[in-house]
Amino acid sequence: MEKILIANRGEIASRIIRTCRKLGIRTIAVHSEADSGLPFVQEADESFEIGPGPVPQSYLKGDEIIALAKREGADAVHPGYGLLSENASFARKVQAAGLSFIGPAAGVIEKMGDKIEARRAMIHAGVPVVPGTEEGVATLEEALQAADQIGYPVMMKASAGGGGIGMVRCENEQALSRNFEGVKKRAMSYFGDDRVFIEKFIDDARHIEVQIFGDSHGNVVHLFERNCSVQRRNQKVIEESPSPAFPEQAKARMLSAAVEAGKAVGYTNAGTVEFIVGPDHEFYFLEMNTRLQVEHPVTEAVTGFDLVEWQIEVASGRELPVKDQEKIKSAGHAIEYRIYAEDPEKFLPSPGKITQLVLPEGEGVRIDRGYTEGDTVTPFYDPMIAKVIISGSSREEAIRRSEQFFGEAHAAGVRTNIPLFASFAGSEEFAEGNYTTQVLAGWQARKKEEV
Repeated sequence: MEKILIANRGEIASRIIRTCRKLGIRTIAVHSEADSGLPFVQEADESFEIGPGPVPQSYLKGDEIIALAKREGADAVHPGYGLLSENASFARKVQAAGLSFIGPAAGVIEKMGDKIEARRAMIHAGVPVVPGTEEGVATLEEALQAADQIGYPVMMKASAGGGGIGMVRCENEQALSRNFEGVKKRAMSYFGDDRVFIEKFIDDARHIEVQIFGDSHGNVVHLFERNCSVQRRNQKVIEESPSPAFPEQAKARMLSAAVEAGKAVGYTNAGTVEFIVGPDHEFYFLEMNTRLQVEHPVTEAVTGFDLVEWQIEVASGRELPVKDQEKIKSAGHAIEYRIYAEDPEKFLPSPGKITQLVLPEGEGVRIDRGYTEGDTVTPFYDPMIAKVIISGSSREEAIRRSEQFFGEAHAAGVRTNIPLFASFAGSEEFAEGNYTTQVLAGWQARKKEEV
């Protein structure tokens, strides 16, 4: 490959550009009018404005993006994460245009993007899944009957959902009745698909995922796990690897299950198999993300591999850079913090101009930026300003470095969650490591009681 068009924005576009520059590959950035001043636009070798700020008028204009890639002589399209990255139709059109799509095959994206279909595939592959409905539930009566058989509490989920959207916990039949139509309408609005299904809610659970990689020569490997249990609104804000307080035997079974999941669907390129883990360390398949993850730098930090480089190699038709599982090692510890322009207590977006942004460099600190001082965070996109990945030889060292970093970090002009991380990184709840997906909410409740 000599030239790659990046069909994305912000920090992930900058991240892809860095690897392409290292490999001597030229890059094309596409950007909205609202993003014209952001770093990734200047960092690319070429850049083109594709429309106004709203996503449907710019970053989701797949046909225009493909036409631009062809016109400017690109060999491939890298979709990053979000936006068009898991759009099977877009992947097919990229390939039909004679370009390489840097991701899995369109058929795999389609199959694993349908949570009901993905559950069926995992059951067939022998991967444990959360107890739930085998088919979508079309009516409230069906939903109530299924939930009664499964046992409350349950999770109602949109089959085509993602990012916590179209997902509601229901404690009883009243809650299910109250939320059923709303979830279906939300699913249709966001994903164009109103199918929902019911799963058992696993109490005191952790969210742990496995990075897998496959190639077109039949090789599938894992690059270990990431604990993503620190969440707000069912969305991740802190991820770490290795997962603390997770017995090696249970971990080994999960890693093996993730590889089997990849092999079962003929997976190629970067993917993530997400699991929910109960207090007894039993794990259940949640979903497979058919793209590069936001938190991929955590894996890069502990393995030493450049996952974007791996993506490009595999998309070029080559074998995995390392196909022998025994040669893939994890060393040290890494924690990623997602810095958002948002109210750190209510988690509401805080758009505006960043008048000051201090993110101190230091040993074991990697910063993937989407914005710099003087840039404006607009209301059109996810308000993530940067990702901070802090590594150490041990978890304790990574946490000490985190406390030091957030003690010195500062932003002005917009509200951010930097103060939250400054306090939470050194908390007892985080330090002990045996936390669940409710840890952030519990910690905030405790802090309010102490005031």
